[in-house]
Amino acid sequence: MPGLVMFRALWAYRGFVWSSVMREFHGKYRESLLGAFWSVANPLAMILIYTLVMGQLMRPTLPGYEKTPFAFPIYLCAGVITWNLFADIVSRLNGVFVDNGNLIKKSNFPRICLPAIVVTSAFLNFGIVMAIYLAFLAIIGYWPGWSLLSIIPLLIILTGFAVGLGVLLGTLNVFFRDVGQLTGVILQFWFWLTPIVYTFGALTEKVRIFMGFNPMVPLMQGFQQIFLMHSFVSLKPLIPLTIATLILLTLAAWFFSARVGELVDEL
Repeated sequence: MPGLVMFRALWAYRGFVWSSVMREFHGKYRESLLGAFWSVANPLAMILIYTLVMGQLMRPTLPGYEKTPFAFPIYLCAGVITWNLFADIVSRLNGVFVDNGNLIKKSNFPRICLPAIVVTSAFLNFGIVMAIYLAFLAIIGYWPGWSLLSIIPLLIILTGFAVGLGVLLGTLNVFFRDVGQLTGVILQFWFWLTPIVYTFGALTEKVRIFMGFNPMVPLMQGFQQIFLMHSFVSLKPLIPLTIATLILLTLAAWFFSARVGELVDEL
């Protein structure tokens, strides 16, 4: 089974994966005077902008939360932070084999390590941003409580969907380079076609029906529900996406395994 072989390879090379992630993280801030401080400063600035600017402009669009000054920043950050995790994984996996062509040619290691490095690095960045967001919620007295546990299955589904899609596109991109360019454009449209900077309730009935075909809608609504409503998320609306994710992961694993031997020749 391709999946089992991949997991064994990843476990055997787990040290290589982690050291690569750390090297990338430290290398990002190596020439900076303030170093890793920027990994905290950038997401902190994002949250402050959403709170001070967008919170005042968009607050009336959240019915029932007109008297909650931080309602829209909470709603917006819940969607943006988790969407950025999804987009980061997909976009980086999309070019992971092409960008590491020289490493693939010169070094002998399981190629599946490269997607693992991307996902681990994305979660490291996500963890920093989420920690700041949770600290912000605690400071303003809006801690989600036990409903925060609902984030675990949502993140598992989001990651699985992003990895399946990213590995499939990344493998295709080696053979058809237009895939890489097209993916960036699609992600931009996909973001604005997902209720993140606006609410699902603000849409017309026809548009809501159209949104039902967007697999990211129930995921984003789940994250927003956790942080804004402080309620546990029902996994029933996520069953179709979960099934699609399993199919996508299987397809990506099969296609990657079938084409991994051709990567060096194409690169």
